[in-house]
Amino acid sequence: MRILITGNMGYVGPLVARQLRQTHPDATLVGYDSGFFAHCLTGAEVLPERLFDEQLFGDVRDLGPEVMRGVEAVVHLAAVSNDPMGDRFARVTAEINYETSARVGRLARDAGVRAFVFASSCSVYGVADGPARRETDPVNPVTAYAKSKIATEQALAELDAPDMTITALRFATACGMSDRLRLDLVLNDFVACALASRRITVLSDGTPWRPLIDVRDMARAIDWAIGRAPEDGGRMLVVNTSTDSANYQVRDLALAVAETVPGVAVDINTAAPADSRSYKVDFSLFASLAPRHQPQVSLGSSIAMLKSGLESMNFHDAEFRASQLIRLRVLDRHMTEGRLGADLRWARQAAAAAA
Repeated sequence: MRILITGNMGYVGPLVARQLRQTHPDATLVGYDSGFFAHCLTGAEVLPERLFDEQLFGDVRDLGPEVMRGVEAVVHLAAVSNDPMGDRFARVTAEINYETSARVGRLARDAGVRAFVFASSCSVYGVADGPARRETDPVNPVTAYAKSKIATEQALAELDAPDMTITALRFATACGMSDRLRLDLVLNDFVACALASRRITVLSDGTPWRPLIDVRDMARAIDWAIGRAPEDGGRMLVVNTSTDSANYQVRDLALAVAETVPGVAVDINTAAPADSRSYKVDFSLFASLAPRHQPQVSLGSSIAMLKSGLESMNFHDAEFRASQLIRLRVLDRHMTEGRLGADLRWARQAAAAAA
């Protein structure tokens, strides 16, 4: 089997590569990535891409039909990856996350790809008071990132692709240690704060709800989706992806980190205005469809692995939000040094000079 993973050189990709190499040892794994964050290795002893049979470099907006030849499954991770970047690059976010994702889906269909897996997000629920949200409930995306995800889901649902099984995994908020760690995620940020300054500051009043999923469990869910039969959920499936027990309030996450890292103080801004992103999510559909691929990494284990991983890196940077561990800062540096344009395309002259 030939499996194409777009955006493989980000936060999630190294864990996906590890999972698929383990469960599909004879598969041909092909990565396709622009390389924005390829250098952002964190504690990796070897290059994660060693597990790939082929690594292609290119802007996903330029991905051509030749890349799809012989591909049986596509894992589409490539995206402008979070709310701050989406807000900063709103037009480019729509172009990459939605327009290009829909195009990649069409290319996959035209090439006879059997399975298409799209990394969507529970952020599409936005502000959602009341019961935990099911897949059939109305969505309320409040950010460019979330809007791009629901638009892609809709485009894939409208795709005339009777022979391709499409799975949109609405992932909970990612967390956990990776060979390309991001600290612009709520739990990861809290662990970094605890280690660097022995203080966690919760900027909200701590009440917003955030469902979580460890990157290892994201990789297991992707593995399930690759092998999903169309009669197991339908040709086009949108499914919330985590577990009901992983719905947490932000203050509980901070307190859980403080329990693991001794001597950490937690400051909660009880006077803060209401956060515009708060939602509980119902993951019962995923539990029924994928009983053997349910999340296995507990909150405590995610925190412990983050703590261990950061300590092995001798991490103690209290100013880490200005470092390359924050994806927006990486893009800023590329742009400041003339390597990257405002359209998030590599500058040709800079690329040629670097070569």
